[in-house]
Amino acid sequence: MIDKSAKIYVAGHRGLVGSAIWHNLESKGYTNLVGRTHAELDLLDGVAVRTFFDEERPDYVILAAAHVGGIMANNTYRADFIYENLQIQQNVIGESFRHNVKKLLFLGSTCIYPREAPQPMSEDVLLTSPLEYTNEPYAIAKIAGLKMCESFNLQYGTNYIAVMPTNLYGPRDNFHLENSHVLPAMIRKIHLGKQLSDGNWEEVRKDLNLRPVEGIDGSASEEAILQVLSRYGITPTRVTLWGTGTPVREFLWSEEMADASVYILENVDFKDTYEAGSREVRNCHINIGTGKEISIKDVANLIVKCVGYEGELYFDANKPDGTMRKLTDVTKLHNLGWHHSIEIDEGVERMYAWYRLGEK
Repeated sequence: MIDKSAKIYVAGHRGLVGSAIWHNLESKGYTNLVGRTHAELDLLDGVAVRTFFDEERPDYVILAAAHVGGIMANNTYRADFIYENLQIQQNVIGESFRHNVKKLLFLGSTCIYPREAPQPMSEDVLLTSPLEYTNEPYAIAKIAGLKMCESFNLQYGTNYIAVMPTNLYGPRDNFHLENSHVLPAMIRKIHLGKQLSDGNWEEVRKDLNLRPVEGIDGSASEEAILQVLSRYGITPTRVTLWGTGTPVREFLWSEEMADASVYILENVDFKDTYEAGSREVRNCHINIGTGKEISIKDVANLIVKCVGYEGELYFDANKPDGTMRKLTDVTKLHNLGWHHSIEIDEGVERMYAWYRLGEK
């Protein structure tokens, strides 16, 4: 076990996963947590990262910081996604090694797996066929990160563990329509669709004041608001979602991802992630998920029911679906002793309740 007073640096402690990990660590009695906002420490700046490690000398590091986004952002800003993620990983993992960090937990994503990977996807299908085109740069960066951890362990005897979470959602998620992931985007779209169909302009303006869209906030005219929302498929009579709705996805509540991460930090070492006596040690990362899947259309219908939306829900088949199926094999995780408990219907209700509180 880890000493409760050990210094733990959580990189990305304000993000969806990082903040959940921070709260989980606090709830378990850890008293020496270190975090820095982007304004305080730019992880793309190697000199700044080295200075930070020189001054703080953390015992443990959780690398939850990343440049992330949905299909549209991944496909549009391809250079940003590969460059920034590689740079963040290079700096944080490199300085962790130079400063003799006892253990590092690297967070990736199940988008590392091939587009046509056999389902459910075990850790061993990594690099067996081509990636999904829309998020290939991000996936390659994350593959490089997990291989960096693996390689440091094999060459230098470090204890760096890479975990690959499935689609996450939960408190402090990103609901900005321009670059959010599928579930929070659907929650916000359907919520706004309901408010417009009900003529509840007070709620619409409150929503836009918290999270402006293309610079349009609640002070704008009704015409300007309707115009910008319509560009994202939100009108008083219809909400349009990307794709056909037929792809199936696995969703994990972010606070459960945090619990799994802390469990692994406390209980799992590199030697536990591969079969003893293996001639070639590879694919030592750990999938974190539920092992259960649901179609995008069915998730949308859960949200419609939760929100109470009565307008039309339309799926635009001209927009990309992304990977049609992406289910993780969580056998390794279960064998290591951790299981999820929150199912998607409960999670959607929790997510919408949090969103309605109006927290940023």
